[in-house]
Amino acid sequence: MLDTWYPDPKLGPIPRGTDPHIAPAAFEDAIGADPRRNVRLDFVTIDIDLDAPPASTSDAYLRLHLLSHLLVAPNTINLDGIFALLPIVAWTNAGPVHPTDFEKLRPSLQRAGIAAHSFDRFPRMIDYVVPPRIRIADTARVRLGAYVSPGTTIMHEGYVNFNAGTLGVSMVEGRISQGVVVGDGSDIGGGASIMGTLSGGGTQRVVIGERVLLGANSGVGISIGDDSVVEAGLYVTAGTKVNVLGNDPRTVKAIELSGVPGLLFRRNSLTGAVEVVARAGEGIHLNPELHP
Repeated sequence: MLDTWYPDPKLGPIPRGTDPHIAPAAFEDAIGADPRRNVRLDFVTIDIDLDAPPASTSDAYLRLHLLSHLLVAPNTINLDGIFALLPIVAWTNAGPVHPTDFEKLRPSLQRAGIAAHSFDRFPRMIDYVVPPRIRIADTARVRLGAYVSPGTTIMHEGYVNFNAGTLGVSMVEGRISQGVVVGDGSDIGGGASIMGTLSGGGTQRVVIGERVLLGANSGVGISIGDDSVVEAGLYVTAGTKVNVLGNDPRTVKAIELSGVPGLLFRRNSLTGAVEVVARAGEGIHLNPELHP
């Protein structure tokens, strides 16, 4: 099993009077062998328990589809062990090919105009799901299982992993890692990076609030509260020592400021120390002309 496509997944029980084992007429022409890729396409139906870990490749794909169809939010369903159920696939413009078969079939695939664009466990989201009212400049940088809300623009350097995404209208020019959600009206600046939970042993789920700006080439490993700004080029991890300025000056670890709204994180240009000051009013405002 290389993949499974669910064109219209649903939550809840199967509707009464529906036989889940009979393929709809619309799928009849698609079922059968594709000798070009050495694969066979079959109709499948599956019921899953979203609270239990995924149990098969088709189960795993259904969970990824539910996320990209915006039917479930990131971090709300069980994805434990999903990597073991997703085979590494040669993703081509004609569909998935087994990596071993790709090498054997390369001459005939080339004659048929079939070329690979990646070898990975996850396909591009837009090969299976296209959420409404979105812009994606480089579709290879948004994986199936990404949660991309209407109005979101993802520029060429933007990246959205599975089980992560935007909860409203957002500008994404940086990296949204696995498990991260970005609030409405926020801007992830060019080259900015948000730490996820897949690498480095981190366990904290990072949330970027509403109307937040992560400046170009900045990075965060803590949650950033509503109406806050992280200065361009500044990386703030949980253990970063931060000088809190104002009426109650003190030095704290950045984790103590996780999720606090109305802050400006900056680096002192003379001492190099990381500082935070309170910001008044709302945060940034996105340009509506740049969002569908």
